[in-house]
Amino acid sequence: MTSLTARRLAPPDMAEMATEIALCGVAAVCDLSGALYLPDLDTLVVSDLHLEKGAAFARRGQLLPPYDTQATLRLLDAVVTRYQPKTVISLGDNFHDRIGSALMPLPFREMILAIARGRDLIWINGNHDPDGTTGLPGICADEIALAGLTFRHEPSLAHGKGEVAGHLHPSATVRRREKSVRRPCFATDGNRLVMPSFGVTTGGLDLRHKAFTGLFARTDLIAHLLGRDRIYSVRFGNLLG
Repeated sequence: MTSLTARRLAPPDMAEMATEIALCGVAAVCDLSGALYLPDLDTLVVSDLHLEKGAAFARRGQLLPPYDTQATLRLLDAVVTRYQPKTVISLGDNFHDRIGSALMPLPFREMILAIARGRDLIWINGNHDPDGTTGLPGICADEIALAGLTFRHEPSLAHGKGEVAGHLHPSATVRRREKSVRRPCFATDGNRLVMPSFGVTTGGLDLRHKAFTGLFARTDLIAHLLGRDRIYSVRFGNLLG
């Protein structure tokens, strides 16, 4: 897998920006952007884009800077360009509310069309956008299974083996140079993986929060933290509470 990963991570010096793992025997690459690349499936996975979040808040009378959608799509375009996947899966909460995709301005719609050109795009439905997307390329589904992995929005306590999910926006805290540093992270024990949020205006939930109880074998749980210029892989027991 090393040579394939190096090829996908052009230029080669960007290899430090990714960490290779295995999920139920399936090779995976945790990218510093917060995306997951599955080389054997030629599939890129992102989660919790929360596109049009600023617009959703504006509709409720709360003003946020209106740049979130463009910034998130630019990041998505960059990581798609880097890996050139055949398939892109977005794990739900693709939009911040039910009508975000229908009302999304044309320039952002054209950015998504460009990202989807020549590849399959799969939108997993989330709790923020349970009705799927409107007028965008690709298909919508509540979940999808590929090569023994199941891609869904919310983690399932009942069906966790081989699960790749989002929803919880995991983050973790470590001590670095006498300071506590909290960063988004991939969380996995080798059987299940919960993705960090990809949207630029989304927050994070600490991996020690009760919402994660029962999802992982904590003795095997590793947080792959998204640092400024590299990924830091830290065992759960070494995280700060």
